[in-house]
Amino acid sequence: MSADSPAGKGLTFDAAAARSIEKLYVTPDVVLQRARFVQLLAPRAGEYILDVGTGPGFLTHDLAPIVGERGLVAGVDSSPVMVELARKRCEGRGPCELRLGDATALPFGDASFDAVTGVQVYEYVADIEKALAETWRVLRPHGRVLILDTDWDSVVWNTSDPARMRRVLDAWDDHLHDPHLPAKLPALLARAGFAVTHVEVIPIVNAALHAHCYSHGILAAIAGFAPGHRGVTAEEAKAWAADLRELGARGEYFFSINRYAFGGVRV
Repeated sequence: MSADSPAGKGLTFDAAAARSIEKLYVTPDVVLQRARFVQLLAPRAGEYILDVGTGPGFLTHDLAPIVGERGLVAGVDSSPVMVELARKRCEGRGPCELRLGDATALPFGDASFDAVTGVQVYEYVADIEKALAETWRVLRPHGRVLILDTDWDSVVWNTSDPARMRRVLDAWDDHLHDPHLPAKLPALLARAGFAVTHVEVIPIVNAALHAHCYSHGILAAIAGFAPGHRGVTAEEAKAWAADLRELGARGEYFFSINRYAFGGVRV
């Protein structure tokens, strides 16, 4: 799963949606984000790592050669489409295990992993405390957790109509169970039995609109989701998207958003 990919409370999954997600994951913006995430995780040869909400398997794909034959990278996702994509992507990459499952009921035994990751996942989970308890359960003593989530209140998006932008982004919040999870995660992790060891902002910035930037794909996702939520009409969403594309054509486009990384250790 991922904020741009999971089966959140307002999102549905099919093959077309999965293809859109894959396009987002190969944008330079997300590739750089993933590289920094791997750097923060600092995986080592022989480790057992679980990726919760693995989506189409890009992180699993990147981690498998690092842990090597003595290690294991497992991925779990609630979407059968994503699990199948992840299996195909990770084929031949090393020891990988992809399973269908839920963040609140992980299909693995106690103390099975050296590290657990979750990228754009926990903001979609209704029972976050249960999900973090499951993360703690499957980690070995002193095992590591690394979580990345977004607060869409951090977005800066140039627009000709700020009031309409606010309405559309408020509607987009409906696809999340907790649109403001990052601010709560340090306390939630501590209550779940983790010592928080690292907090970092990983920004995405697009100063132009083009087909290979993150905001190009997420713009389309928001325009498709917003109608019918919080009073946003299809016409309003279409006008919102058209305004952003026009700003891009005039060289006046700007988008930025913050992702928040939280690292911790099971205590």
